[in-house]
Amino acid sequence: MKLLSNDEFKSIIQLTPLVAFDMLIEYDNKILLGKRINNPAKGFYFIPGGRILKNETISSACKRLTLVELGLEINLNKFTFHMNTEHIYENNFFNNEFKTHYVCLCYKYKLNEDEYKKINIDSQHEETKWMSVNELLSDQTVHINTKNYFN
Repeated sequence: MKLLSNDEFKSIIQLTPLVAFDMLIEYDNKILLGKRINNPAKGFYFIPGGRILKNETISSACKRLTLVELGLEINLNKFTFHMNTEHIYENNFFNNEFKTHYVCLCYKYKLNEDEYKKINIDSQHEETKWMSVNELLSDQTVHINTKNYFN
């Protein structure tokens, strides 16, 4: 899979929806959240995930994104499908000149104790938190799109 140049990626964001693989990662009745350092949703806590690349299957995207975002590879067949939704942001990764539109496929997974000890969140987040559903629903630093996975 070829990585896009910034100009190519900017054009795609401006002209088409992106497809994302989002993950509800649970351990001890709490959900993993990362505070985003990039737009869209910069400064908010969000569940791990990322876009599916051209010619990448959902299964391959799952393996890549769990490894990159969590530090451990988890196969798609261990996840349970949660829901699909859309996220539309007023800005994009590069600027505030146009919106970003994601079509999101959200899956959930419960970590076991060994996996929990190995979690190593990626560099797209300045910090992580584990929050119960009630905590994240009432926390103003958790993005509305993350909250919507639980409403």
